[in-house]
Amino acid sequence: MNTVSICFVCLGNICRSPTAEGVMRHLVNEAGLHERIHIDSAGTGDWHIGEAPDPRAQRAAGARGYDLSALRGRQIAQADFERFDLVLAMDEANVAALRSVCPPALRDKIRLLMGFASPAASLEVSDPYFGGAEGFEAVLDQCEAACAGLLAVLRKRLAA
Repeated sequence: MNTVSICFVCLGNICRSPTAEGVMRHLVNEAGLHERIHIDSAGTGDWHIGEAPDPRAQRAAGARGYDLSALRGRQIAQADFERFDLVLAMDEANVAALRSVCPPALRDKIRLLMGFASPAASLEVSDPYFGGAEGFEAVLDQCEAACAGLLAVLRKRLAA
């Protein structure tokens, strides 16, 4: 396998999935794999199409060295299931929404992002939208753990 393409998905594509995209882009760039690992994010809903990530997500990410400012919300499209090798959802509700629009033959591409974190971790990235700043910090902690695990898996896949 020469390249891998990943799409991170949450409900509105303004908090969790752009945070995961920003963290993963940073890790992939540091690893020198930006030409081999392609990254995007999307939402299952259409409320925030074209919008920048939530300012609270941008502030929290920026404090850790991740720049989300160029990202814009978009809704998952039918073509994404063909285009991406992995469609990584933030929670089970996102998995269910993705499965409802994904062609049956491609549903094996849909996984939970937190499945790449340590086994003791929660399987869902908590939604910080209706909470305070601490929720965005928790999302970053979860995304950093899961994206580090994902990168380790992808390194092996790309080396095969």
